[in-house]
Amino acid sequence: MPTRVALVEDDRATREGFRKILEHDPEMVCVGAHPSAEEALREIPRSLPDVVLMDINLPGRNGIECTALLKRAHPALLIVMLTTYDDSQQIFDSLRAGASGYLLKRSAPVEMIPAIHEVQRGGAPMSMQIARMVVSHFHQIPHPSSEVETLTRREQEILGLLSKGLPYKQIAHQLGISSSTVHGHLHSIYGKLHVQSRTEAVVKFLGH
Repeated sequence: MPTRVALVEDDRATREGFRKILEHDPEMVCVGAHPSAEEALREIPRSLPDVVLMDINLPGRNGIECTALLKRAHPALLIVMLTTYDDSQQIFDSLRAGASGYLLKRSAPVEMIPAIHEVQRGGAPMSMQIARMVVSHFHQIPHPSSEVETLTRREQEILGLLSKGLPYKQIAHQLGISSSTVHGHLHSIYGKLHVQSRTEAVVKFLGH
């Protein structure tokens, strides 16, 4: 079955360009290309894509707010943000809203398809510039030692494997535990690190 992808992008030329990239890949199908958050919030629950590519700077409601509302209604939905700006505040606001990845539009034509595959495998795709900014940002901010240090050795092992982009099933196999046990550990990790997504957890873990 091809991966079902929806686009949310207000610029028509960019939206059509991204649609063509998806349509030329036999493993992808574009189930919607929406010019606004309002239309996306109305139509995406109907089409129920596997992955959403979400522009941040939309007219009306922005992409971060749209992401938060979609994730609240459909927690399993995978959303990768697209933007022309490598703004650190937007990055972290997007992650807090529930985004699973973050790509710069200038690199999206090359990175888009691999990013979709990666996010479906449980990874957190980011353009190289974004990844460097995220890690650098967390290196500059002192985190309370109690947060990461309260993680058990197994929880740290799981976060370490997540940071390498391994999907949950592969982590379970490598550690000799069940997928449900991995999810149980992740629930504990989120609580201890005060985060809401695997991407936030990995970023905080790497920046410690």
